[in-house]
Amino acid sequence: MMQLVEVMFWFSSLWIIPLWSLMWFLPRHHITARVMNDLRICILPLLIPYAVMVLPNLLDIFITLGSEMPTPELVIEFFQEDEVILIGWLHFLAFDILAGRYIWKRMLAFDRPIYVSTPILILSMMVAPLGFLLGIIATWDANDSSIEIKDRLQNHD
Repeated sequence: MMQLVEVMFWFSSLWIIPLWSLMWFLPRHHITARVMNDLRICILPLLIPYAVMVLPNLLDIFITLGSEMPTPELVIEFFQEDEVILIGWLHFLAFDILAGRYIWKRMLAFDRPIYVSTPILILSMMVAPLGFLLGIIATWDANDSSIEIKDRLQNHD
């Protein structure tokens, strides 16, 4: 099983490199839009390895984290297993790209320059909640507290 885990780890870790590179360095390019707007390309390939790894462990996850209020000790103990650590890593990669994709779309919708979007998207990859927060702040519209950006994105899809 560990060999499969390693394959999933490397596949997912390498898959994200071109996605992030496109959002960082070519945020307005039509290829970036095509890749990042197609969930079959940017998200699904990350979700499949995660599902392959998490499904056999789903019962253990629910029992461990669902039978009592998780404590720091419980979480630390749970993440002692290599397989669980790698499942966590796959989880991070998938949701980091999802959060980064959303921030990239906001940067386009609010017409933020690359010197603003790139550092924030790099943070979104490395420390996603902080990058996400800064992305929201950088695209904040005091007159509109909605997180919907659909109307603003008509020209960018």
